Amino acid sequence: MTTASSRGKTPETPTSLGMPMLPAPDYPAEVRARLEADAKEVIARYPGTRSALLPLLHLVQAEEGHVTRTGIRFCAEQLDLTTAEVTAVSTFYSMYRRKPSGDYQVGVCTNTLCAVMGGDAIFEELKEHLGVDNGETTEDGAVTLEHIECNAACDFAPVVMVNWEFFDNQTPQSARRLVDDLRAGRTVEPTRGAPLCTFKETARMLAGFPDERPGAVEATGGAGPASLTGLRLAKGEAAPGRGADSAGHVVAPRTTTDHPTDEPPSGHSAEQAPSGHPSSHDAPHETSASDDQHPAGPTAEEGE
Repeated sequence: MTTASSRGKTPETPTSLGMPMLPAPDYPAEVRARLEADAKEVIARYPGTRSALLPLLHLVQAEEGHVTRTGIRFCAEQLDLTTAEVTAVSTFYSMYRRKPSGDYQVGVCTNTLCAVMGGDAIFEELKEHLGVDNGETTEDGAVTLEHIECNAACDFAPVVMVNWEFFDNQTPQSARRLVDDLRAGRTVEPTRGAPLCTFKETARMLAGFPDERPGAVEATGGAGPASLTGLRLAKGEAAPGRGADSAGHVVAPRTTTDHPTDEPPSGHSAEQAPSGHPSSHDAPHETSASDDQHPAGPTAEEGE
C-alpha cells in the first residue's frame, strides 16, 4: 500500500476528535508549598475567600509569566472553586496573559489623544522593528508588544508603558531605542515612578506583596501639569501665572455655604454656588420623562 510518506509527502495532521484535555499537572512540591504559603497570606486579607481570586491569579502569573492550566487548578483548589470559574475570570481581564510572554510587556497607548500625538506611528514602528504583531513576543523572549487603552497620562502623550511603568513623551525613534535597550539588557529608567523590573516581579507586586528593592517604594511620580492645573482650578485656586484675585477659574469651589443666588456662578472666587447644588452638574434637569404634562414612553407599571 502506498502512503503519503512513501511518496515523499508529509502525512496530514490527524484530525482532532475533540477529546477533553487531561487534568492540569500540579506544581513541583517545593513550588506548591511556597505558593500555598503566599496564597494563605493573600486569602487572609479578605472576608470572603472568592475575593482573593484576582490577586491569586497575579500570584501564579508571577511564577510562570502567564496564567497556565496548572495555575488555574491551583487557584481553584485554594478557593474551593471550579476550574471553569477561575478560567472565566482569567480570560476576562487583559492583564492576565494566556500564553508565554516576554520579560517586558511594552504597551503603546493608541487611545485618542496618544494616537493623534504619535501613538499610532510608534506602534507601527515597533511592530516593524521587532518583527511582531499585537500581543506577540520577540524570538528572544524579551519583549511582548501590545497596544493599550488610556492609562490616564494624557498630559505626557504619546505614552509607552513597560510592565506598567511610564515612559512619557515618546517618539518612534525613542521607543525604538527603548526596546533595543530592553533586549540588550541595558538599564532603562522610567520617566517617573519606581525602577523597572521584570513582568514576573510586577505580577507579584500586583498580587499584593511589597516591592523590596532599595528605594523603590520611595520613588514616585505624579500627574502632569495639565491634570494638576485642572485639579487646582476645580478647587477654586488661581491658575498658574495668575494672581489670587484674578478671574481665571473654570468653576467656583464646591461649598455648602447657604448663599442662594438667581444666577449661576461665573467661576470668580468671590461667588458661591446656589445652595443645595454646588455646581450645575449636580442640579436635576427637566426631561420628557419628568414632565407630568407630556409624559414620554409607556405608562409605568404599578410599583414603578
